[in-house]
Amino acid sequence: MLLLEAQDIIYEVNGKEFLNVQHLQIQHGDCIGVVGKNGSGKTSLVNILTGRELDYQGTIQSEASLELLPQLKHTNTTKSGGEITQQYINKAIAKKPQILFADEPTTNLDKEHIEKLEHQLKRWTGAIVIVSHDRAFLDALCTTIWEVEHCKVTVYPGNYTAYREQKELKIQQQQEEYIQYITRKRQLESALELKKKKAARATKNPKKKNDSDANQMGSSPYYAKKQKKLEKTANAIKTRIEKLEKVEKVKEDPPLNMDIIHEEMLGKKAIVRVEELEGKVGTRLLWSQTSFQLHAGDKVAVIGSNGVGKTTFIKKLLSKENGIEISPSVRVGYFSQNLDILNVEETILKNITTTSSQDETLIRTVLARLHFFRDDVYKQVKVLSGGERVKVAFAKIFLSDINTIVLDEPTNFLDITAVEALESLLREYRGTIIFVSHDRRFIEKVADKIIAIENQEMKLFEGNYNSYINYQPKTLDEKEQDLMIIETKLTDVLSRLSINPDPELEREFQELLNEKKRLSK
Repeated sequence: MLLLEAQDIIYEVNGKEFLNVQHLQIQHGDCIGVVGKNGSGKTSLVNILTGRELDYQGTIQSEASLELLPQLKHTNTTKSGGEITQQYINKAIAKKPQILFADEPTTNLDKEHIEKLEHQLKRWTGAIVIVSHDRAFLDALCTTIWEVEHCKVTVYPGNYTAYREQKELKIQQQQEEYIQYITRKRQLESALELKKKKAARATKNPKKKNDSDANQMGSSPYYAKKQKKLEKTANAIKTRIEKLEKVEKVKEDPPLNMDIIHEEMLGKKAIVRVEELEGKVGTRLLWSQTSFQLHAGDKVAVIGSNGVGKTTFIKKLLSKENGIEISPSVRVGYFSQNLDILNVEETILKNITTTSSQDETLIRTVLARLHFFRDDVYKQVKVLSGGERVKVAFAKIFLSDINTIVLDEPTNFLDITAVEALESLLREYRGTIIFVSHDRRFIEKVADKIIAIENQEMKLFEGNYNSYINYQPKTLDEKEQDLMIIETKLTDVLSRLSINPDPELEREFQELLNEKKRLSK
């Protein structure tokens, strides 16, 4: 059943066309994900479809009941951001509209509440339109994707992954068409050059020519005619080259060849040693005593529900509280949503070069990966949007003289394109990364280890996010338990040796190695 139909929608901002939508439909049972870069017009589209924005051309026909879960929620309350978001969700769902519009509904929600919302919306009997940068959320729910780009809205069937696959297919087809275009162009250019050379040679009479040749071919008139024919062919080839439909080359990200301070010295050594660390806020226990170590080059996600102590752990790590020992070779850069590190009166490039010893070519490469191209780098920070400032702040930390990046919810306020650019940079980064995030797809793409906080316990999981959520602990026999204890002790001693070499520790290490060999036999 058709619930809403929009036709020939034109929306302008300050006299400039912002949206130009030919035709959109919302059917009963649809779950539509709206995606696009920050500032592309996603929220404007939702406001037009829900009647919040009336200054547009075109027609919208609908007799369905509508409800909008807005992006910006009122926060003049003592409740947390997650509690406010959940409150808005509950009110909207209770009204049971035929079409529910939700603008960034997972903002401030932890994994548990996001999954709860997924279950609620999967049981929804009407239609849903969701604006979101949470790719796992879009994958779990959506049957259609609306991509808002260059003022247009393109409809793709399927969830977010299906949409990306269709986009990738288009890129592959473009690459193939580009190769065919270049090959054909080169062939024609070679043929053109050959004809030109032949035409040039035709103006000269052969040095040796017998009488019969002269009688049969004549002299200059023959060669002039031949030259004219060759030039005509050459012009025809030139016309064919000009009429070739030009295909643009697919843009590829330049490689990230970045210097990491003390990289060779650190190798894969243990650089962070947590020893019997307890998490408390006042008298409230967040997690009981825990011990583990992190190594150079690890990419570690800190996960858990809201309020379990993720940010508390990050603060303890940064302040090197009792129970946390960090190698003196570690240089930490901390990225949070506080953008005070930026000088808004300076340009993007100036903000970064003041704290980075990397060359300008690399700096521009990173900025281009974050979609600041060419002269964009000379924009002053004060003219940038919130999402753009977040990207500049990240670039400033990322390119500074560090070897360990600590990030607290780095994907907040970023569109999907920016999040994927961030993922790409972090995957290629050879230093250590420790980050807090509720974005399941981001964790899945970046992390190779997980620190999980739940039930007042903090544990390090040696594996990626998929391995963590699918992990099934197995029962160990006595010998396996003894070997695990030895392995744990070995790791502990090795980490202490890497931070503070000591002959006594070396002896203990060798004894443990011998014990391990004995048990292994």
